[in-house]
Amino acid sequence: MYLLLRRLFNLGKTYTDKEKGLINAISNIVGSKPVNITLYKLSLKHTSIARETTGGVKESNERLEYLGDAVLGAVIAEYLFMKFPFKDEGFLTDIRSRIVNRESLNQLAKKIGLSQLVEYDTRRKTPLSHKSLYGDTLEAFVGAIYLDRGYQFCRRFIIQKLIVPHYDLEEIIATNPNFKSVIIEWSQKENRDVRFEIINITDKNQYKEFTAQLFVDGDPVSKGHGFSKKKAEQDAAKRACEALNI
Repeated sequence: MYLLLRRLFNLGKTYTDKEKGLINAISNIVGSKPVNITLYKLSLKHTSIARETTGGVKESNERLEYLGDAVLGAVIAEYLFMKFPFKDEGFLTDIRSRIVNRESLNQLAKKIGLSQLVEYDTRRKTPLSHKSLYGDTLEAFVGAIYLDRGYQFCRRFIIQKLIVPHYDLEEIIATNPNFKSVIIEWSQKENRDVRFEIINITDKNQYKEFTAQLFVDGDPVSKGHGFSKKKAEQDAAKRACEALNI
């Protein structure tokens, strides 16, 4: 009833050409027209172009990103739980993390067309902010769908429009991009001692780049770089796998 009243209320509204174009784009992505276009407009507004309201709050997609992240994680967790009834918690957690990691969400956002809709300050690109821009927008977009259409509609969108057409779960299971896990498993089988050490931190504008060194039996084998300790260690592990032919 509430959704019907909102639709009736929107019948009397007029939209600009830009808003009409956005409504059509959203309809193509979601499968039906949005009820509250304001939510979607906010989901596509990066913090780099946010303006302060009279209360001093910046209007950007960050709050919707927070909400969408939680909804996306919950839906995917349930989907995997039901699809793989005999797999343990570790397996389910690993597959979910591969689906919702930043690189994966970035690519997914581009595939469904969000990269053409998001608004941001192109003069303020950085390696880190630009790298996560599209994935963050996708999470905010999911948050907007959840508030606009409810949980069940949002759940169907995530499963039918995102997971099923864009993820090959069998391929994800067959490949393991977690190189840190690979090198640790190798060390346990071969009875070798593996450890990681952050050997350098470099300031790059407002971000820090970490350098990780991987040691095998006390000997340095590889170095890795990243904008977090975890990514630096993953990069070092990847290089070690290549060097050791693992």
